[in-house]
Amino acid sequence: MRHAITTILLICLSAIAGVAAERLGLPLPYLLGPLCLTAAIATALPAYLPDGYAFPNWLRMIFIAVIGLMIGAQVTPELFDNAGRLVASLLALIGFVFVAIACNYQVFRRIGGYDPATAFYASTPGGLYESLALGEEAGADMPRLILQQFLRIIVVVTVLPIGLSLWLGAPVGSAGGMTLARPSVPLELLPLIVLAGGLGIFLGKVLRLPAGQLTGPLVVAAMLSLTGLMPLDIPQWLVNDAQIVIGTALGMRFTGLSRALILRGLGLSLISVGGMLLLAAVLALLLAPLAGEGFDVMLISFAPGGVTEMALVALSLQANPAFVTLHHIVRILITVIGLMALRLRFKDRL
Repeated sequence: MRHAITTILLICLSAIAGVAAERLGLPLPYLLGPLCLTAAIATALPAYLPDGYAFPNWLRMIFIAVIGLMIGAQVTPELFDNAGRLVASLLALIGFVFVAIACNYQVFRRIGGYDPATAFYASTPGGLYESLALGEEAGADMPRLILQQFLRIIVVVTVLPIGLSLWLGAPVGSAGGMTLARPSVPLELLPLIVLAGGLGIFLGKVLRLPAGQLTGPLVVAAMLSLTGLMPLDIPQWLVNDAQIVIGTALGMRFTGLSRALILRGLGLSLISVGGMLLLAAVLALLLAPLAGEGFDVMLISFAPGGVTEMALVALSLQANPAFVTLHHIVRILITVIGLMALRLRFKDRL
């Protein structure tokens, strides 16, 4: 009973943190707000938690499925218009993923001193949930892995939107009030959303998809959207709730981390993200003429941030959000496939 009460209390506090982060104009407020709050509780006030407390994994999985449905619902036929222009940038995206993993691995292994498994899964330029799930299976140091993966997203989705906002003179992304979800979706559609999410989780387990609780629902929503049978509209309140629960769950994984470790992780993340953004900028300059898109569109397409926030930035800039979304979805797929391939290739070292 004490564990259940603690979970409810943490979620309520996280919801307040999410609203506060939104009022402050932070990117991904309903994820980063709860994450920062619960990480602070886990690192500074662990004695106030019940003995042996862990955030319920089944609850986290349910809401990860919601995020998978939202991402999959963005896969529409329009994403593949003028497919010929996409070839060069998508091929470059493959190179970007593998170069980023190789360079980041050296940063975390040589400079950070992380063990091989932790350094490897912390090196990915995307696929947050997949990297965490696969890293946990490989025996990585989860507090450090979660720290580095979330610091990657925090740095990218903070620096890039703020930088673009200063450059353009107006707020962009979620700080500008943009969203990919629908604000008003009839409650009658909720059973369909639940059914699609349940089917996706089931398929993810049966097919043993990497991070199946995310990729399974993503595939189901994408198929419904591409075929036009029953495109899903995910309400904004449900997406916010999902981010609150996921942020709370992941924040609690920081239990026991010291301030020194967090500061060290931030330093490593600044080196890692700085290198990836530099690589993204170079590729954006080279590919913009070939793709027929502006530098800003290409930079957002290659930036190693969250799919949602990068798509929101593109939407607020009217910077071809379909093009950007496709690249980030492909980036996740390439990252997952690359992780599996590299894990098999270097299984004796990880």
